[in-house]
Amino acid sequence: MKPVAIFRHSVTEGPGYFSTYLDTRRIPWRLMKVDAGDAVPDDPAPFSGLCFMGGPMSVNDDLPWIEPELALIRRAVDQDIPVLGHCLGGQLMSKALGGTVARNPVKEIGWGAVTVHESDTARRWFSDVREFLSFHWHGETFTIPPGAECIAASDYCARQGFAIGKHLGLQCHVEMTTELIRVWCEHWGNEVRGMTGASIQTPEQMQQDLAARVHALNGVAGVLYDRWVEGF
Repeated sequence: MKPVAIFRHSVTEGPGYFSTYLDTRRIPWRLMKVDAGDAVPDDPAPFSGLCFMGGPMSVNDDLPWIEPELALIRRAVDQDIPVLGHCLGGQLMSKALGGTVARNPVKEIGWGAVTVHESDTARRWFSDVREFLSFHWHGETFTIPPGAECIAASDYCARQGFAIGKHLGLQCHVEMTTELIRVWCEHWGNEVRGMTGASIQTPEQMQQDLAARVHALNGVAGVLYDRWVEGF
């Protein structure tokens, strides 16, 4: 089986639970450390799917790897190779497919409920899940690209996910593990300590009931990933 290519854009934003999911199902994968200078491939054909992780940068930044990733996403969609995006990854997908990325009305940082839309497409991806507690850390958001459908929303971000065929773009971070959340709180906790607002939690709040929350989130992620790998 061809491996899944996972694109990492920041050393602290690795694949998390997504890699655990793939390992459990004996699906091979290859980590592309874009943050460490790994080249973005031109051709998606050697891979069974492409997964794009998060990062603190904007897709609108002038970074050398952004245009190659956008082009790769378009080629994968044209070749019917499944694409999956988490947060920045979902924003890359939106921009590549004709959407735009701009500032969200508020920053959304910490745990928050995501509501699944009532549609056939949303039910195909989420199965029986109608609402779940997800992890968030973003200040920008995407529009829904032409031909795609919005399938989820939160109180602070109207577009938490979109689907187009076998491709899934997410604004929320369903890939989180307890270790990832602890690392983010350690590295970026000072970013939120001076902020106020209902959409922003402190590092202490983010780590309350952490194991139980992550376990439940992994269950939701597994449902989404099950649908995604069906497209291989």
